[in-house]
Amino acid sequence: MHSFLSQRATGQAYGCIIACGDRARTLHYVSNNQECKTGELVLMDFGAEYGGYCADLTRTVPVNGRFTKRQKQVYNACLHLHNYSKSLLRPGITIVDYHKQVGEEATNLFQKIGLLTKSEIKNQGPENPAYSKYLYHGISHHLGIDVHDLGPRMEPLQAGMVLTVEPGIYIEEEQMGIRIENNVWITKSGNKDLMSNIPITADEIEAIMKTSQTPFA
Repeated sequence: MHSFLSQRATGQAYGCIIACGDRARTLHYVSNNQECKTGELVLMDFGAEYGGYCADLTRTVPVNGRFTKRQKQVYNACLHLHNYSKSLLRPGITIVDYHKQVGEEATNLFQKIGLLTKSEIKNQGPENPAYSKYLYHGISHHLGIDVHDLGPRMEPLQAGMVLTVEPGIYIEEEQMGIRIENNVWITKSGNKDLMSNIPITADEIEAIMKTSQTPFA
């Protein structure tokens, strides 16, 4: 809030979601009464309201400043899905078709990182795709005066719209939840990432946390 108000924002766009460890699998976690422990990841979903419009950002970072090998593998998979999703957003595509294409990419990706088997993919149904066990929310929503703003699902996207891009991977067996979210402005020729200057890769996050004055366990 100090950062928001000091930069002339009017406040929060919505109640912050700060969830650590297995609690990050709860999409709108608000209890905020548990200790963040070394070895866990902390998911931070927050945004400012500025000039009557909302921002919506999510980053997931290691509590102790260092991803484990497995955490980094899943994080990089989520980042790949984030970048893939972003590449699809352009005038003319519908939210329904967009989510379908992202779901197909997620299915292939989840098999590569050991979350899905060929059998599970073969036996999936159209109403219950296999990937939804680990990614159980939409990839994007309209953003504007409201953080979940009104917008068409069946009609083509148009230049000037702003959407979130927020894939997540949530693994109950590993007590892990990762989500990466930026805001994207649809342009005539494609889109512009409005948060492209905010660190997002695992290496960038580790480097920033390493140089922080805060001691890590």
